Amino acid sequence: MKVAAYVKTSLVDFPENIASVIFTQGCNMNCPYCHNKDLCTMKDMVDNQDIISHLAKRAGTIQGVVISGGEPTLQPRLKDNCRKIKSMGFKVKLDTNGTNPRIIKELIKEDLVDYIAMDVKAPPQKYRDLCGLDFRDVEESFNIIKSFKNHEFRTTFYPLLDASDIKDIVDMTGTKNYYLQQYRPISDDSPPSYESESVRDLCRDLKIKYRGI
Repeated sequence: MKVAAYVKTSLVDFPENIASVIFTQGCNMNCPYCHNKDLCTMKDMVDNQDIISHLAKRAGTIQGVVISGGEPTLQPRLKDNCRKIKSMGFKVKLDTNGTNPRIIKELIKEDLVDYIAMDVKAPPQKYRDLCGLDFRDVEESFNIIKSFKNHEFRTTFYPLLDASDIKDIVDMTGTKNYYLQQYRPISDDSPPSYESESVRDLCRDLKIKYRGI
């Protein structure tokens, strides 16, 4: 598995768990607000064995491992790595854009993942405008994950979206496992973000969870 970065300890990436975070290389979307674009072209990879060695030393302290990206389901050895991490006694959380439903289905069937977070980029009518793919490219994964016991859907509130778009997404996801994330500009040319208080107000109105920067 090609690993572009590794965070040894995180208190925020895996709900109710202290976790390490693996960032895999490469993505098949092109979201304008992505803060991990450099992972797609990074040449220096983190050695997988170094990660396993670190996890072995942290057993009892680290409870889970987040496999993020980039897009992890592009990695041909993803299942092997999940299997190894699970065998060490850690929980596994997958962050995904939902473009590989076959892999997601296999991970669930083989009990190789404990929590799945899927980015829902936009309502169906704006999906291509935001990430370059149509919603039908992720719809199967969306339905699989919606039926999985431990999951979340999340949307970054990029200025291409408005309140009515978020409502359309919530109509699909429901409110229980949905998070609206604050957008942060990545360059001087990026559009400004919505005011945090207005985003919080929208979350209160829709009865959804707010996730700040």
